[in-house]
Amino acid sequence: MTRECQNCKGSFEITDDDLAFYSKIKVPPPTWCWLCRAQRRLMFRNERYLYKRKSSFDGSEIFSMYAPDSPHKVYQNPVWYSDKWDATEYAKDIDFSRPFLAQIKELISEVPLVARAVINEVNSDYVNNATGPKNSYLIFNTTNAEDSMYSNGIDFSKDCVDVSHVSGCELCYGDFWLTHCNRVFWSSKCEDCVDVYFSKNLRGCSNCLGCVNLRGKSYCIFNKPYSKEEYFEKLKEFDFGSHAFVQQTLKRARELWSSHPSKYIDGVQNVDVSGNYIFNSKNVKKSYLVFDGEDLKYCHYLQTPGAKSCYDYSVWGTACSFLYEVAQAGRGANNLKFCVSCWSNVKDLEYSLFCQFASNLFGCVGLHNRQYCILNKQYSKEDYEKLVPKIIQHMKDTPYKDSLGRSYPYGELFPPEFTPFAYNESVAQDQFPLTKDEAIAKGYGWREPYESNIRATKMASDLPDRIQEVEDNILQELIECGHKGECNDQCTRVFKLIPEELAFYRNYKIPLPRLCPRCRTVERLSERTGLVLYQGRCLCAGVGSQDQKYKNTSSHFHGSGACSNEFETSYAPERPEIVYCEQCYQAEVA
Repeated sequence: MTRECQNCKGSFEITDDDLAFYSKIKVPPPTWCWLCRAQRRLMFRNERYLYKRKSSFDGSEIFSMYAPDSPHKVYQNPVWYSDKWDATEYAKDIDFSRPFLAQIKELISEVPLVARAVINEVNSDYVNNATGPKNSYLIFNTTNAEDSMYSNGIDFSKDCVDVSHVSGCELCYGDFWLTHCNRVFWSSKCEDCVDVYFSKNLRGCSNCLGCVNLRGKSYCIFNKPYSKEEYFEKLKEFDFGSHAFVQQTLKRARELWSSHPSKYIDGVQNVDVSGNYIFNSKNVKKSYLVFDGEDLKYCHYLQTPGAKSCYDYSVWGTACSFLYEVAQAGRGANNLKFCVSCWSNVKDLEYSLFCQFASNLFGCVGLHNRQYCILNKQYSKEDYEKLVPKIIQHMKDTPYKDSLGRSYPYGELFPPEFTPFAYNESVAQDQFPLTKDEAIAKGYGWREPYESNIRATKMASDLPDRIQEVEDNILQELIECGHKGECNDQCTRVFKLIPEELAFYRNYKIPLPRLCPRCRTVERLSERTGLVLYQGRCLCAGVGSQDQKYKNTSSHFHGSGACSNEFETSYAPERPEIVYCEQCYQAEVA
């Protein structure tokens, strides 16, 4: 089946396998293409932005993912999870004279929302989208991180600063995508490594600097091997505490990285997968950032293991099954359709938001430990089961229409205008970047940076070059971000250092940062590819890469002629990487 997406107007295919899944969970085929559906789901996730605001419960000052001018009621976490209020107090009767989604929209605006999406936190007030954070500061999208700062996608890790997408790591800084690493700095895509600097795609390596595509190596500098004694003598030439030296070395390292091949997909121990950043998975298609998944399609950011038999599911994981058009659900969720932010053993939910430990809900918001409710109103099991089919038919006959005329019958997730976040606050901006004018033209919200009377007391350009030259009074300074608010990264313009941060820099001889935490995160995430997939062809030309930047070190299955292998890849044609197929890559990096 081929359809025209009612959002982008492009054509998209619905395969026989897709139709079989839709039939199994009893939903109609979608009217939006898979990328527009992903963008819409990601608009419902503010991953990294926190604000000071007043609690709608008692007026106290709290930290929240909802901005101070948000029209939504927001309760601090201890209150929201308590019995001090009851979401059924906002219950509504079903009005079959109006679109059902319009009634849910009213409910969203009335029911209090939880300030931060955090579970089991310990001394971690400044975090969001987190499970089990301990003694951490400004970390986001995290599970069981401890004593860490300024990071996102950080799981089961300790004492890490300024890292993104790391798991099982300790004492790491300035990194992207590490697994089971210790003391790794300014590096990317490394696994089981110790004492590594400025390196990319290393596995099982130790004591390496400025290296790429090595396996089980030690004592290498810019891929040149040294004896142990020579390595440590050579290391004395590197002034890691100097900002100028670090930037110069990073530039040299990245030039080396770009001259070596990358595999068309980042992932290992997979069977029949497509997308990127997929690991230990089977039959996972057109997906992104998935660990230990099975029978998934169009799924993204499932970084905690165990999702199975899901379509169009973004963020979380953890033993979930049969989720469709769902954002931010986890911890045993089962049979959820068109839901946002529902977790902890929820099942049989449709069109619901912010519900926990619940089952058999339709069109509910903020319910805890409830079942057989519609628009937050309690029904008997018998009445609930009679009403749900009637509501579904009503949604088909009387669909909601948004401000641009897009139609939302039963089978489509909530319209973008239902999200409590501005477009540039959401993860959608990471994957589908838009300007303010573009976002507004599409009917999405936009948040301008807050004007502040706070002025920098220290320019980034005036910071000492070497960490050894930094005095304790730097903790009293307001440092101007090097971007000066002129980027599109929600720059805070000024930032402060905290004592734990300064101690980390001094202990590991790391120079002070010149950018605010938000800009540093966006800079790290620029290493990632995106969700969009392209038809690609192996760039191996026989004796080396097509651009002649890389010379092969071994013979390949295709001999001296160009490789004919084609594939689906998230590496866009304009990116600088030399992209090889699996066979050619393994011949070079085994």
